[in-house]
Amino acid sequence: MTSCFPDDPIYRGFDAPGRVEANVFDLEVEGRVPPELDGTFFRVAPDPQWPPMLGHDIFFNGDGMVCAFRFKDGRVDFTSRYAQTDKFVAERQARKALYGAYRNPYTDDPSVAGSIRSTANTNVIVHHGLLLALKEDSPPVAMRPDTLETIGNYRFGDKMTSETFTAHPKVDPVSGELIAFGYSAKGVATSDLAYYVIDRHGEVVHEAWFTAPRAASIHDFAVTENYVVFPVGSLEIETERLKAGKPAFVWRPDVEQIYGVLPRRGNAEDMRWFTVPTNGFQGHTINAWDDGHKVYVDMPMLNDNAFWFYPDENGHAPHPSTLKQTMTRWIFDLSSNSVTPQMDIIPAPMGEFPHIDERYATRPYRHAFLAVIDPTAPYDFQRCGPPSVNAFLNGLAHVDMTTGASRRWLPGPTSTVQEPVFAPRSPDSPEGDGYVIALVNRLDEMRSDLVVLDAQHIDEGPVATIRLPLRLRNGLHGNWVPSSAMRPPVPA
Repeated sequence: MTSCFPDDPIYRGFDAPGRVEANVFDLEVEGRVPPELDGTFFRVAPDPQWPPMLGHDIFFNGDGMVCAFRFKDGRVDFTSRYAQTDKFVAERQARKALYGAYRNPYTDDPSVAGSIRSTANTNVIVHHGLLLALKEDSPPVAMRPDTLETIGNYRFGDKMTSETFTAHPKVDPVSGELIAFGYSAKGVATSDLAYYVIDRHGEVVHEAWFTAPRAASIHDFAVTENYVVFPVGSLEIETERLKAGKPAFVWRPDVEQIYGVLPRRGNAEDMRWFTVPTNGFQGHTINAWDDGHKVYVDMPMLNDNAFWFYPDENGHAPHPSTLKQTMTRWIFDLSSNSVTPQMDIIPAPMGEFPHIDERYATRPYRHAFLAVIDPTAPYDFQRCGPPSVNAFLNGLAHVDMTTGASRRWLPGPTSTVQEPVFAPRSPDSPEGDGYVIALVNRLDEMRSDLVVLDAQHIDEGPVATIRLPLRLRNGLHGNWVPSSAMRPPVPA
């Protein structure tokens, strides 16, 4: 490499690009890995292979580094591989960055004009034998779940006609259906959405197209047994801004919240739009369910814009200390003529990156697990230096969504955490009986640990700490996949 990464916070300290593809067999373990854990924890992180083409960038624009932690017989093996997207391959051949600003094709090198811009860096799921690396501005990138070998761009037998695919599809635990959508489905900054139901074999069995009230980010959504809910965000995207070289999204502080509720096999004419007069920043969906005519959606909500790198039209972004979070339950009454959902507040610690016992996805549930944000917890600046990208994620919590009671574990003043996932103790264990698995950033050692905690006794700390001999940059999302759900990949 003939140039260096810029001296920006997202490229130094714990979040300096790692760029390491590795195999580590039989990782060191402190404590005891529960032998009943038989499966793989997949996760992905933005990890740029080249310095940014324009001299600066945002954290979300790194190439997707996929990691697999394979649990078997009380032992854990580790593999990391880049998702070899079209972008990755073109830039590796050129030995430099060719793609410009995040979500802005107008800034790309002419040699890659019109190509798929995916970094495949936001989430990884396993469905019908494929590992799908996801970025919401592009189709999935298929990989082999056993080796992490890249297969290529994937459109479900060419039946997916949208240009985009969500990074947060949902799997129905009963039918095995993959429920998904794409926003900006006809191209950058369009308000078109495409909605998909994909059966357990990877066949598209339902497709519907509709137009959102505004061209905006819809990062996550909610799915119940009978409905889907689309939260239309307040981060809007406009073609003229992109052509002018401005950030892809702009925060609109004065717009209302919008939620679209659609039957799972519905079409555009079946959509019902609900609005909330006050603005808010919608977090990741925890879970959702319905009881016939009412649809319930649980998610953390912030009072203002969490993404400082997408300020409002005047360049203003709120200071993090002014952000206030509520764990919110939205209730959409489909038997009522009201267009405003009911809002209930669930007493819970501040937190994000929620996961549940996925056996209860789309159904009534009780247990949630999340990375907590505790601004009162001590942080050792002298030993750790300036906080990394996710310095505010400094603990793990189990929340009883029925009572609001919670337990939490903090890893200490020199550590932060990444997104936790839940693994059941056994296929037939009660809801929430199992283990929470999460990466811990050892900031003073510039190294990562993977911790395993008893989900119902999370406050007692790890039952196993799996030591990595390397640093894993802060990631975005991942999932636990039991071995019983793994099978040979289907042809792409």
